[in-house]
Amino acid sequence: MTTAEKIKKYEDWVFRVSAYSMALSIIGIDKMTVAPPGGAAYRDEREAFLSGELFSIETDPEIIEILGELKDDETIDPATRRAAQLYHRNAMNTVCIPKEEYVAFRRLQNESYDAWLSAKSKDDYSLFAPYLQKVIETQKKMYGYRKSDMDIYDQMLDDFEPGMNREKYDAFFAALKERLVPLIQCVAKATPLNKSCLSQHFAIEKQKQFTKHLLAYLHFDKEWGYQNETEHPFTSWTCENDCRTTTKYVEDNLISVILSTVHEVGHATYEHDVAPEFDGMILSEGISSGMHESQSRLFENYLGRSLPFWQANYPLLQETFSPQLANVGVEEFVAAMNASRPGLVRTEADELTYPMHILIRYELEKALFSGNLSTEGLDRVWDDMYEKYLGVRAEKASESILQDVHWADGSFGYFPTYALGSAFAAQFVAKMKEDIDVDEALRDNRFDLCVAWLKEHVHRHGCMYDADEIMRIATGKPFDVNIYLDYLEEKYTRLYGLKEEK
Repeated sequence: MTTAEKIKKYEDWVFRVSAYSMALSIIGIDKMTVAPPGGAAYRDEREAFLSGELFSIETDPEIIEILGELKDDETIDPATRRAAQLYHRNAMNTVCIPKEEYVAFRRLQNESYDAWLSAKSKDDYSLFAPYLQKVIETQKKMYGYRKSDMDIYDQMLDDFEPGMNREKYDAFFAALKERLVPLIQCVAKATPLNKSCLSQHFAIEKQKQFTKHLLAYLHFDKEWGYQNETEHPFTSWTCENDCRTTTKYVEDNLISVILSTVHEVGHATYEHDVAPEFDGMILSEGISSGMHESQSRLFENYLGRSLPFWQANYPLLQETFSPQLANVGVEEFVAAMNASRPGLVRTEADELTYPMHILIRYELEKALFSGNLSTEGLDRVWDDMYEKYLGVRAEKASESILQDVHWADGSFGYFPTYALGSAFAAQFVAKMKEDIDVDEALRDNRFDLCVAWLKEHVHRHGCMYDADEIMRIATGKPFDVNIYLDYLEEKYTRLYGLKEEK
């Protein structure tokens, strides 16, 4: 078979994979947004069947052989070769799993999600615990088929962020603890910021009204983007011009919907801005989780919590909620939304305490997969760790172990990428501010200038390069966690006047 024939077979295969992936993506979006719960069992069974059909396509022996040849062929274009390398790696991690077990696991993922949703609504961990235990046991078995020399949890970490393992994450979190724990303690002793303006009733219909404006400011275009509602906000996509985000409206928490909206638009914008020639293939879909989270966290925290951002958007917010915010100035509002106070819910955490939420999950996952911890009583261990690291303890399971959806589908190893992504974002923003006047762009309703910088330096590459290479391309430097730590220390020292109080 000539190289041209191999590439033709490869391209036909990529199209078939993208078609099944699109169908499964839309089914998944529908399941978590508008699908009636009564039809869950019917849908889940058929979704599992379609996943099995995709499994057969992805593990076709002929295509695996072709991918193995293309990935080492230096005569073909670099993008095709890079894609073949990534597809081949994924195929080898999948082909070793018996198809019937793969399909059964997909069915379990759906059942586990349904159980989690029910358990969260009833504040009852015991309803979810058996499913969590089965998901963990099944994941151990699935990863065992790879017969890798790597520890199972290291393999999981590497799947979400290639090149990362426990040793590297342990060093990363050790750096965070060394500098952030003392800072959190100092902030806790400082004079609290006034957050009373946020503790009011904000009508959901008015929240939706303002969110439409916010999406327009963020250049989230209806031609390629769509927002819906769900219990746990997420972003999904079928192609560059079909990116779906979700958010959640809470009457007494205006900031929650604002920041979750900005966060998810960060994910969607990344997918939309990947080079068009990568659309429908792994160079768009295979971006590392840490790199993806860097963009959502960058939108949410580095831009969405800034004063210039709200100098552009606060007048309308104040008008929309005139009784509640009439006497609250923009600087007071921004200070309130950046105030640091240990809390229970990760998605509502401030920038300073957020990494501790991730550290807790990381430590629990390590223990679960080392055999040092079981799902029985895991809710109590969770609460104990929150008390240890953040000094708070939940009274409801929905605000503790059931708050996140990730474990329901077996996404172990994903949580650490949130903290890593936050740190990546600090370095991108530092470089962006050297190149353009970010504050002026935000104040002048030119969010598109920030998006254009990110598209040029980060987004368009997709996963043509790994995270380390993207960082060097975008910033000219290797990743440096101290840029993130310096940012947090400067921000919260200034916000709380810590130097003056010493």
